Amino acid sequence: MDIAEFYDADERRRESAEIELGTEWHDAKGVRYELNWVEDTGELYVMREPVAPAWEGPFGGIHTTIGDRAPVTGMTVVVVGHIKTREELEDVLSGWQKAMAEPDSASWLANRLRERGVADPSIVGPPEPSSK
Repeated sequence: MDIAEFYDADERRRESAEIELGTEWHDAKGVRYELNWVEDTGELYVMREPVAPAWEGPFGGIHTTIGDRAPVTGMTVVVVGHIKTREELEDVLSGWQKAMAEPDSASWLANRLRERGVADPSIVGPPEPSSK
């Protein structure tokens, strides 16, 4: 959904305070995300920038996305977790500023949400099995 649809779906989002938790999260493919928390709903959401339908590979050549998906032209909003209070938010995401600067920081975020039990399992998925 886009940001307008996100706010239209729950009026509490429009009236609520929001905290921005960085605009430079990136996944392994370099796609950029912005992370925000809505105080009144407890929703932690990301806005993902549009992904190009074609890109040049690091060693040349043009690659394309194959499938029946229409190209996305705006930011896509996805609720990735639920955190009830600002104190819990600060605890769960402790160290986010440093983590965001690392490559594939979106994976750090997804893992942290799973580890802390606040991830939306339909989006972020279940915790990864322990390697112990």
